[in-house]
Amino acid sequence: MFGSVTTVFAEEGTVELANEATSAILMERDTGTVLYEKNSNEQLPPASMTKIMTMILIMEAIEDGKIKWDDTVRTSERAASMGGSQIFLEPGEEMTVEEMLKGIAIASGNDASVAMAEHLAGSEEQFVSMMNDKAKELGLKDTHFVNSNGLPAENLYSSAYDLAVMAQELLKYEDITKYTSLYEDYLREDTDDKFWLVNTNKLVKFYPGVDGLKTGYTSEAKYCLTASANKNDMRMIAVVMGAPSPKERNRQITEMFDYAYSQYELQRRYERGDLLGEVKISKGSDSTVQVLADRNVSLLMKKGENVEGITERLELEEPIAAPVDKGQVAGKLYVEKDGDVLSEVDVIVAEDVSEASLWKLFKRTTSILVGN
Repeated sequence: MFGSVTTVFAEEGTVELANEATSAILMERDTGTVLYEKNSNEQLPPASMTKIMTMILIMEAIEDGKIKWDDTVRTSERAASMGGSQIFLEPGEEMTVEEMLKGIAIASGNDASVAMAEHLAGSEEQFVSMMNDKAKELGLKDTHFVNSNGLPAENLYSSAYDLAVMAQELLKYEDITKYTSLYEDYLREDTDDKFWLVNTNKLVKFYPGVDGLKTGYTSEAKYCLTASANKNDMRMIAVVMGAPSPKERNRQITEMFDYAYSQYELQRRYERGDLLGEVKISKGSDSTVQVLADRNVSLLMKKGENVEGITERLELEEPIAAPVDKGQVAGKLYVEKDGDVLSEVDVIVAEDVSEASLWKLFKRTTSILVGN
């Protein structure tokens, strides 16, 4: 989960953005700093932006080795029956995980979303339970899922703030933008049923740096977009919900990005996965294990702002009792200035550590007693 969120280095009252949206937010990815918000905690229908959570669970499963890019996914009758945006899967049709993800990320395929949900969890209902568990893990207070694709349903809601946090989580997986940034691609390319995918997010073609993430539209939700842009080594996330038209939705996202990149710059201190130290293990097969940054550690600064006096503080919850799982949170890294926390990032264990055998514990204790 992301650390504390800072709202706003800038004088928020001096800027008016997203005036035609029901709600909106502008957030820097690494630090979670909110530069602008409008009704950002209002519970609203997310439409196909629901698929951000679906993609999080797919990418998480790939990283954890539960599925592979080239695994075959079979389409059920139910998945093939989904209406709305689709890649027109036939019952029994098979595609790889990578192809299904393209169908979700580029064309917002409702059928591909359900096929992947069933592949990962056995049923869409069980997958939805996983989605809500992940939302709880991320600390999302204004989100509840009832399906994997965002088709209109009772009690399906999210907020601009929660969607920005979901976008942060999805962007941990750097491979995702290889798909969300594609303006066009093909499925079934070497067959008679070649299918042309065109990105529903036109900003990936028309705004430099935009490489995702997910549009949404229903008559109830109106026009929505969770967008990401990466310029000058600084990644911004902008969310608009309830815009009256696609043109207005894109204009408001563009204005938020223009504001961010004209006013702010990022100072990167650590990359995700960088070694930060080691933590002591109690009764483990190893007595210590390395710890890593769970995500990029950065500072968002107003252009021209003084960066002197910045310090770092690593707080580890040690010793950790074995067994220890790779990725387990072991503490936090704080970046501070004048006593204020500017950035807070989880520190995670680099590898598994099993419990030590009784014989190993005996030898270790004996070694300590004799002074070795």
